[in-house]
Amino acid sequence: MTQIEVTQEAPLKEGRYIYCIVNGHKKFAMRNAGLDNADIYAVSCKDIGAILHACPAKPYESKEENKVKEWVFNHNTVIDKASDIFGTVLPLSFDAIIKGDDEAVVDWLNKGYEKLKKELERLRDKAEYTVQIFCEPDKLADKIAAQDNTLADLKEKIEKLPKRTAYLLHRTFELKMKDASQAIMVKLAEEYASILMKHVEEIKIAKVRHIPEQFKDKKLIASFSCLVLKDKVKTLGGALGTINGLQGYAVRFTGPWAPFSFTKIGEI
Repeated sequence: MTQIEVTQEAPLKEGRYIYCIVNGHKKFAMRNAGLDNADIYAVSCKDIGAILHACPAKPYESKEENKVKEWVFNHNTVIDKASDIFGTVLPLSFDAIIKGDDEAVVDWLNKGYEKLKKELERLRDKAEYTVQIFCEPDKLADKIAAQDNTLADLKEKIEKLPKRTAYLLHRTFELKMKDASQAIMVKLAEEYASILMKHVEEIKIAKVRHIPEQFKDKKLIASFSCLVLKDKVKTLGGALGTINGLQGYAVRFTGPWAPFSFTKIGEI
């Protein structure tokens, strides 16, 4: 994803807030849909374009967390709408601003045309999906114990002892389980990544920003961002359905999203 430098001089100077880069030059307009109800439109150069709104050439900053969340939501909503109209887009990060008017945007697009066009073609008909794989803690503990005879023997011993006597051993068991669980989760994540790779173009470990309430009683085993061809979404869903059908497991599969994690533009 590219970062456009924002000039701090002359804060009231004219600028353009860029949401994404698109293939084609269709008419595109959304009234009051951008940050702070800005009107959204497209500026074209050759056969690509930028989805944007006019703004002062200064960063969007606020100490109010809800205001920033609103801006980010609007940013992503505009990108989603552009994706519906143009297909795969190159999403820019929040607060990407070019100093100048529409002509400055045309100049920027023209300067980076070959790089932008090549990336649009590479990502054509592809979208980003998020995959999170969960397991019930008891099921994971049983799996660990089954693979570690020492832990299995210790667990059996604790179950036969009186509660007071078993306390210290139980603490030792918990510490050993913690270490073993980390190791097995790494191994499981690698196994699942190998399975998913058969159905995706690219895969990355994803940061965990949110876990819905229905999954909070389970252990997160793996979290992936996947770049998926439109024609392969169903087969990926089938593979995830098989994992979801395993006893004690659950899969969260979301998307399609613009390919934020896989867009490679760099400096222009």
